[in-house]
Amino acid sequence: MEKTVNYEMLAKELEALTRDIPYETANLANASALLWQTLPDINWAGFYKMTDGKLVLGPFQGKPACIVIPVGRGVCGTAVAEDRTQLVFDVHQFPGHIACDCASNSEIVVPIHVDGEIWGVLDIDSPTVGRFTETDRAGLEQFVLVLERMLGN
Repeated sequence: MEKTVNYEMLAKELEALTRDIPYETANLANASALLWQTLPDINWAGFYKMTDGKLVLGPFQGKPACIVIPVGRGVCGTAVAEDRTQLVFDVHQFPGHIACDCASNSEIVVPIHVDGEIWGVLDIDSPTVGRFTETDRAGLEQFVLVLERMLGN
């Protein structure tokens, strides 16, 4: 059974959860939990933050993950290097893919910006090849806009 995600409602829920809450870690933890409970057929949802020129693991839901990812490596590092969303149909076909969880088969990574600079990324994995669509891209980019407003305050 396929579950349709109402991304507009998801963004509104995130806005309600984070409004007037100045605690970055708590807001990101709630954001990853919201994605985890809402998105069907995923096995990881979380954040990597740019720290000292590399991506460092932040709040997430799922199995333990890679702690440090260099810019330009893997799907997350490529999203930063190219400063654009990476929608990967099959991670095993992605050059330089970093396999933190061998059960992951598709991935979407959305860059997060604060004050015009890349702050980090939202990373979501699925065990299903081809799980993510252009609808997911647009919806998750809308979700990230809410995060960017929260992080920029």
